[in-house]
Amino acid sequence: MDAIETLQNLLKRLPGMGEKSAARLCYHLIRTDDSYNKALAEAISQLKEKIHPCPICGCYTEEEKCRYCTDTERDQTTLCIVEEPQDVLSIASSGAYNGLFHVLGGAINPLGGVGPENLSFPLLMKRINEGNFREIIIATNPTEEGDTTALYIRHLLKDKPEITLTRLASGLPIGGDLGYADKLTLARSMRGRIRL
Repeated sequence: MDAIETLQNLLKRLPGMGEKSAARLCYHLIRTDDSYNKALAEAISQLKEKIHPCPICGCYTEEEKCRYCTDTERDQTTLCIVEEPQDVLSIASSGAYNGLFHVLGGAINPLGGVGPENLSFPLLMKRINEGNFREIIIATNPTEEGDTTALYIRHLLKDKPEITLTRLASGLPIGGDLGYADKLTLARSMRGRIRL
C-alpha cells in the first residue's frame, strides 16, 4: 500500500467522507504547501492531548472548565441538554440562548447498545439537584433516539414541578442533526421551544 492509498483510507474513515472526497482531499494535500501540511498534522496529533470534556457540562475544552461553565454572565437558571459537544457550539453560535449546557454524550439507542447507563445522566441529575434551574431545555436531535432520550429526561424530572421542561420547537428537520442546522433555523427553534 503506497502513501496516497494509506492517506485515502484514513480520510475515508472521517464522517461524511466518501471515496471521491477522500481522493480529492488527498491530492489537494499533495499540492499544498509543506508548512500547512506539517501544521495540520501537528494540530491533529495534539488534539487528544489538549482537548478534554469539561468536568461540569461535558463540552470540549482546553481549560480546566469550559467557557460556558465559567461565564458568570450566562443565565444560571436555564440548562440546555444536548447529545454531543458540537451541539453546544451550534446552539451558542445561534445567539438565541445564553444559559448553561449539559452534554449527554449521545442518545438512548437500545438497538445500538446505548442505554441510560452509557450517558451522563448521573452528572445531569447531580447538577439539577444542586442547581437553581427554573427551565430545562431538551435539545436532543429530532430522531427516534433523541425523542426517546427526551422522554427519559421527562421521566427523571417528573418529581420536579418547579422546573419548566421544554423541547426545541419545529424548524429542525425530522431525522436531522443539530450539527448541520443553520444558525437561523436553530435560533427560530430555540425561540419557539414548547413545554414538554
